[in-house]
Amino acid sequence: MKNTFKDNLYKLLKKDSRLWDEKTKEFNETLLKDLIDKLDKKLIELLLSNKETKEKFFIKVKDVFVLKQNELKFFIDENKLDNSYTQYKNKIGLRVGNKLLSERNEVVLDWPFKDCVLEGGMTKEDQKRNEIFFNEILAKDEIDRLFDPKALKNWKRYTAKGEEKVKEIKRDKDGTIKENLIIKGNNLLALHSLKEQFAGKIKLIYIDPPYNTGGDANIFTYNNTFNHSSWLTFMRNRLQVASNLLRKDGFIVIAIDHFELLYLGVLADEIFGKDNRVGIISVLHNPEGRQNAKYFTVTNEYLLVYAKSEQSVFNNVFLQENLKDSKSIKDIFNKKDKKGLYKEESFIRLGGGDASLRINKPKGFYPIYVSKNLKEITLSKREGYFEVFPITDSGQERTWKLISDSLRKKIQEGDIYAKKVNGVVKIFEKYRIDKGSPITTMWINKKYNAKKQGTNLLKNFFDKKVFSYPKSLSAVLDTLKIMTSGDDIILDFYAGSGTTGHATLALNKEDGGNRKFILVEQLDEHIDICVERNQKVLVQEKIDDNFIYLELAKWNEEAKEKILKAKNLKELEKLFDELYEQYFLNYNVKTKEFKEKTLKEEEFKKLSLDEQKKLFVEMLDMNQMYVNFSERADKKYKLSKEDVALSEEFYNKK
Repeated sequence: MKNTFKDNLYKLLKKDSRLWDEKTKEFNETLLKDLIDKLDKKLIELLLSNKETKEKFFIKVKDVFVLKQNELKFFIDENKLDNSYTQYKNKIGLRVGNKLLSERNEVVLDWPFKDCVLEGGMTKEDQKRNEIFFNEILAKDEIDRLFDPKALKNWKRYTAKGEEKVKEIKRDKDGTIKENLIIKGNNLLALHSLKEQFAGKIKLIYIDPPYNTGGDANIFTYNNTFNHSSWLTFMRNRLQVASNLLRKDGFIVIAIDHFELLYLGVLADEIFGKDNRVGIISVLHNPEGRQNAKYFTVTNEYLLVYAKSEQSVFNNVFLQENLKDSKSIKDIFNKKDKKGLYKEESFIRLGGGDASLRINKPKGFYPIYVSKNLKEITLSKREGYFEVFPITDSGQERTWKLISDSLRKKIQEGDIYAKKVNGVVKIFEKYRIDKGSPITTMWINKKYNAKKQGTNLLKNFFDKKVFSYPKSLSAVLDTLKIMTSGDDIILDFYAGSGTTGHATLALNKEDGGNRKFILVEQLDEHIDICVERNQKVLVQEKIDDNFIYLELAKWNEEAKEKILKAKNLKELEKLFDELYEQYFLNYNVKTKEFKEKTLKEEEFKKLSLDEQKKLFVEMLDMNQMYVNFSERADKKYKLSKEDVALSEEFYNKK
């Protein structure tokens, strides 16, 4: 029977692994419609690759093919791609895609501003303002301009000897920038600027974002009724672009406390993929706990860890310090053969919940044949051999840890063996110390104490307390040991006191690596500490390395700083002429009325200076806070020739 167009379309769309689940043999129609609405590049390329779909669902305008979105969605609705009567005849209920909600092993996170962009400046003044939410569809032009690469200025190179001019930006053979970078500016805009050069090149992203704790402890204090929703939008915007920066074998690690752990997990599952969540680590960072806790006193925080893909692999490291003090390597790896220490583990996959059941991973359920004397193990059926399946003592059908093709090599290497337990033949593997185990999900060693290895460490650098709640250096250092090596690039866009830079330099000295860090921070008081700390590391540890400091070129951000520095109303009044003549104000600001009437009203004069400044700041167009790279040569921005030249060199666009 000749295939219909519907059949051919269905066959074509199945090539997109996002739409077709090979394990369950199900098609995600809801996701398909969402991809159509978003004009997903991968989907469009797939449809254009087929002559029939190209002719039916695209219109050619000059040399450009435009997807006829409504026609494609209408065709899908009229010709359901999965509409067999037998699938639904006994099932009635609310469903998403092809599954009842009760059958779907997932969570959908929705909130008022999910389709918006929150610039999210991190200064206290930014946090008090009524933040602008740019809708992704209605404000596309504004967002495009907001996300344009920014011009860069105030370049400095720091070495152990001090500060010097930046004469060049070093790159590797592939053209990738290979410099340690500390960047001052809004991290969302910095990320979009970095993607010009670093998309698909970052091995590890380690971030410690602002926690949305509520109450007096809340450091995410945007003036918005939907505080929780604001935080989710704030994080979503940044994680989405961060995902594009990761290498195919990369990782992202996000530090968070329990207030937003569950919501952040669902959000990160959506962005990085639930199957790519490799672990949630609990770090004992505050053993003493907090005083006056109403219920539990909090002693730990979490690290959410995601892999970019199946290509992401941990290094073979052994973190002895992650074990309880009462245990040693020999306590765990208590067996030995010619190859070295190992521990005995069942070859049945017992972890992973339902994911490791036979019904969900049928390829992992197969027989292993064992000779009567238990000496020979094979995948080939032999007369008189025991036939062993991955079935637990309770009769549950699970899977082996490896599919059959991968198991053959392990058998040849002598790392699989059999023995009888209570008269039943069972299969075991030799789990060796060089596997990098155990990297546990409980990090409880005293070196992870943030007060002793974070706060006090900085005190020793600066002879005074200069930063609240810095991370333990060891927590970041061990993360880098597990996930980076060689020439890898590490990104931290919530740099704070610069712990990630410190850890990178320290690990390079320890193992001879040449890792490079990129740190992004906006706050003046933080960036100064970050720079000074990492230079002190170069000096004190006698490290032969350096880093470049640079800033996103400010425009309205510069105007905001001038407003905040004003000491009285007279200075603000004097500044107003400069604001509307040189900077970008909101379109609805009535400059003449404000200058001739509002400034002279007694009610305005009675406001506190902070309230007066807030009103001035809110007049600024928040979409013009930094100078776009495309406007670098405009004289009104007063960029030096050196800054313009280095910006062009950075973006490789001389």
